[in-house]
Amino acid sequence: MSPAYCIHNAQIVNEGSRFSGGLVICDGKIEHIFRGAAPDADAMPAGVIRIDAKQQFLLPGVIDDHVHFREPGLTEKGDMHSESRAAVAGGVTSVMEMPNTRPPATTLDLLEEKFALAAGKSLINYSFFLGATNENLAEIEKADPARICGLKLFMGASTGNMLVDDPAALDAIFERSPLRIVVHAEEESVIRRNLADFRARFDGAIPPAAHADIRSAEACYLSSAKAVDLARKHGSRLHLAHLSTARELGLLQNGIPLEEKKITGEVCVHHLWFDDRDYADLGARIKWNPAMKSSADREGLLAGLLDGHIDVVATDHAPHLRSEKENAYTECPSGGPLVQHALVAMMTLYHLGKLPLETLVEKMCHAPAILYRIPERGFIREGYAADLVLVDPDDPWTIAPENILYKCGWSPFEGVTFRSRVARTWVNGHLVFDRGTFDETVNGRRLNFET
Repeated sequence: MSPAYCIHNAQIVNEGSRFSGGLVICDGKIEHIFRGAAPDADAMPAGVIRIDAKQQFLLPGVIDDHVHFREPGLTEKGDMHSESRAAVAGGVTSVMEMPNTRPPATTLDLLEEKFALAAGKSLINYSFFLGATNENLAEIEKADPARICGLKLFMGASTGNMLVDDPAALDAIFERSPLRIVVHAEEESVIRRNLADFRARFDGAIPPAAHADIRSAEACYLSSAKAVDLARKHGSRLHLAHLSTARELGLLQNGIPLEEKKITGEVCVHHLWFDDRDYADLGARIKWNPAMKSSADREGLLAGLLDGHIDVVATDHAPHLRSEKENAYTECPSGGPLVQHALVAMMTLYHLGKLPLETLVEKMCHAPAILYRIPERGFIREGYAADLVLVDPDDPWTIAPENILYKCGWSPFEGVTFRSRVARTWVNGHLVFDRGTFDETVNGRRLNFET
């Protein structure tokens, strides 16, 4: 059993408000929240550990609904232990992991094997997406939405190539899936046409900057629109992953509460941070699918986050070896590591006055819990699981190989100085990360979902 804690003298940011106070953690849950000074010692649990937050920000733990931890089969890039360790150092307390591992998690038996691996390795809470194929509708129909976070559907080929391109299979999946459908939306025919054009123009030596034109805004919009049409036809629950264009926001609503939305959208940190001008300096290190688009798209995505068209901020954490990212364009895999630095990167937008801290917490903590119906997580409320992060808003640090925790050992943020730093992270009341030190004696838990 984890010890009891009293975190006091904190700036608590939760549910649209900010106040000075603290809370008491006991038996893995938030037992009491208080404003102002901490209660007297005799009102505390026996043996409570008092932590003076020194006016640092106390936030709910980040829930990242889009990660690739690479286990099984791709563990040279990352694994459940290494990447959960990086995540918890970044203030992430729960993740939902994608199915394009090796073998891909396209059956319920393979999915349960991943849950068993995580139970013995993950320092944070976890769930796993079932992967859709052209042929596995029977498996999808058997999935239990109380135990599995969702169904991942690739409508554009990406790492692992789990492309679902049979129109009849797509229609049946949208009609019959009991799970929320999370879509990677890029129109494959457009991508193939564009790639052929660039191969001809550059005689095979395609520059990384061409990625935004090959996996173009047109490819994204056509595929996202097709997914939305299918969802509306069948009344499906649809989540558009990693939106990368401002135009796609027109497919989403912002006039109803998140709880009532059946079609929702996600933006990833890298699409809010980078744009196509950054390929000149960073090259394939920022080759993600979908691609970084124009600065107007980046600004449009931030506006969509602020006005409620976009519901969730995620990472699409997708580590590859540095050596792989140095390959020629057509041989270089898409994706990069991000989960350790997502929160502090978003804190930079707060420091720049572009994103209210309350909105950051809403989109990274509250909204994933609401969207996926995760009970008793994602908020600082009495009786909820003590998944918490303490962030020092003024402790600058520069990203360098010696402080990168990803197994792949690199980051697209190398050389960037962040003003904020994660100081401590609790998972289920257990202080896993404490100013650079890890306590790995307790693992995270499998997430459950209300249906």
